[in-house]
Amino acid sequence: MIVRNLEEARQSDRLVKSENGNWDSTRLLLANDNGGFSFHITRIYEGTETHIHYKHHYEAVFCMEGEGEVETLADGKIWPIKPGDIYILDQHDEHLLRASKTMHLACVFTPPITGTEVHREDGSYAPADD
Repeated sequence: MIVRNLEEARQSDRLVKSENGNWDSTRLLLANDNGGFSFHITRIYEGTETHIHYKHHYEAVFCMEGEGEVETLADGKIWPIKPGDIYILDQHDEHLLRASKTMHLACVFTPPITGTEVHREDGSYAPADD
């Protein structure tokens, strides 16, 4: 069994911060935990917009706190996101994530990430085998 505490993890190298200051992500379950997925608590900071395109991963995102919106770039559709909402990137959807109030999100990735990833210029994380 694995038991971890969010606040303790935030005091370790499990807390990864974006270079541009838009978000931070505490990686609670990673590839080397051998669970078949990874689990993170991510904060998207108020007033920011982040370009994301997970070409090599699927992600489910549950909003626990805050408000914002997701815009899919393929069709320009915008979905408001508030506490209790989940969105699933089941088509590797390229999107913009905007926070109007700092968002606290629970995120699940498959395949699992290693924990050190940050978004590449195209909005993706590297493939699992890189």
